[in-house]
Amino acid sequence: MTGVHFQEASGPAGLRIFAVGDIHGRLDLLEAMADRIAVDMADSPPDDWRIVFLGDYGDRGPDTRGVIELLATRCAVEPRLIALRGNHDQGLVDFISGGENARLFVNHGGAETAASYDVAAAFDTQAGQAATRDALAAAVPPRHLSFLSGLPYSAHFGDFYFCHAGIRPGIALEDQQPDDLIWIREPFLSNPALHPKVIVHGHTPVAEPEIMPNRVGVDTGAYRSGVLSALVIEGRQKGILSVSDRPG
Repeated sequence: MTGVHFQEASGPAGLRIFAVGDIHGRLDLLEAMADRIAVDMADSPPDDWRIVFLGDYGDRGPDTRGVIELLATRCAVEPRLIALRGNHDQGLVDFISGGENARLFVNHGGAETAASYDVAAAFDTQAGQAATRDALAAAVPPRHLSFLSGLPYSAHFGDFYFCHAGIRPGIALEDQQPDDLIWIREPFLSNPALHPKVIVHGHTPVAEPEIMPNRVGVDTGAYRSGVLSALVIEGRQKGILSVSDRPG
């Protein structure tokens, strides 16, 4: 199986792509990134463009509701905006539906998400979890759940493949399993082999975007670091855009 090296990888001619890392309820940073991308395109208008959001829109940060509302609204009217599914997005859907991954929501930021919908979470007992589930099911707008439930697991353009967490090495891209695409860390992160396309992902927080020969990780831990990052691709040119809540 031949592979593609990051330095040689190219996006489709005439297309500028922005791949945005995990947002986790940071509506302020999402809005700042949208403004930063708008400036970038105004300064140097591309022939065409796509913005790919790599998943994990909620939990941990303060405004999951605002993030989902913004993305659901804008993606509904602009097909060049592509929101992919992350494990935390699946976790909210599973918690409300009683699915098998519901514990993710309980243990990793669900209280903050519930609060953004004006629901006080009580996860200490089974009865409290059931009451929280019922309250959240009533509070979350149906179109938010429809948006999250319909998120695709991957997208690809040129020599780049976009997903939330990564891929299972050695498996053809078209045969990747949904759970791997939103959950995997190893053996993906430490695998040095080139893949059929360069994998652009989030899921695993890094202090700054991690550019490797076979993958690019752009989850810079926005909910706690205050930094949201994106990979920019245009032909063989690649760069990083970041926005921050830090002074100066």
